[in-house]
Amino acid sequence: MKYQTQKILLTGNIDDETHAYLLWCCEQSNKLYNSVLFTIRQDYFEKCNYKTWFDKNDNYRRSPRLRRVKISYAQLCKDFKDDVHYQAIGGQQGQQTIKSVVEAIKGYNKLLPMWFSGELKDTPRIPSYRKRGLYQVAFTSQNIRYEPLEGICYLPIPNSQRKELETPSIIIPSGVNFQSEDIAEVRVIPSNGKLWAEYVYKTQLLKASNLDYSQGLGIDHGVDNWLSCISTKGKSFIVNGRKIKSINQRYNRLVAKQKQGKSQEYWDEKLDQATHKCNCQMRDAVNKAARFIINYCLKYQIGNIVFG
Repeated sequence: MKYQTQKILLTGNIDDETHAYLLWCCEQSNKLYNSVLFTIRQDYFEKCNYKTWFDKNDNYRRSPRLRRVKISYAQLCKDFKDDVHYQAIGGQQGQQTIKSVVEAIKGYNKLLPMWFSGELKDTPRIPSYRKRGLYQVAFTSQNIRYEPLEGICYLPIPNSQRKELETPSIIIPSGVNFQSEDIAEVRVIPSNGKLWAEYVYKTQLLKASNLDYSQGLGIDHGVDNWLSCISTKGKSFIVNGRKIKSINQRYNRLVAKQKQGKSQEYWDEKLDQATHKCNCQMRDAVNKAARFIINYCLKYQIGNIVFG
């Protein structure tokens, strides 16, 4: 059993009230994320030891010693169950946001042994606060009602918000080629001024029976020659990268022109639109290249892919 994702654009495909409500939920999720992280960071800095020294300019320096961050997901959920942002997006959605913070901290904890053993070049840093105003909201399969025949999916509304909304239910477009019992979760993701729905669903792991696992395809990636491929059967080919290079250069020129004379942090709706378009073009190119490689391996019964 494995999981796949399917991403669907919500902006422009849902009504204005639903769009405004989901944006508000993403804002509350972002505030909850930062609130939970603030609690963890404050506890960490209060309990850790500090080292002091004088740098080469004889300035006094003080920094905390690196150590693992002790956290409990269950305790965090208990501590924040009455939080206003937690209540605003609903219990299970709030738990998923808290879980995201816990996963980020666990990632930091796993990097520390690698740093101490010399496997990492840069010093790990405890996760920092999210500065953008929106963060994803994840709805578990227990809370949603998925209607593939009607092409829609119903998202839950927390009790705290039912009186504020005029709409009786939150409806978003459904995905394709999977059933309601296969869904693990639905994520509402803000990206470049738009909202996306990402369906995470279970699927069977299929194996091609006619592949020869003693054969392989080696791939080396570059710029103009995007993918240089050669197989153990002696055949080779190149996937041209000039098109995506041109797309990237055009995007960089547009960003540089739009931000000329403005601060480094400047961003506007036109840059959002350009970034969205560039990301879609890049994703399309990657998907087509991946499908071409897979079809090639299936055609010539190559069982291994080695990506340099």
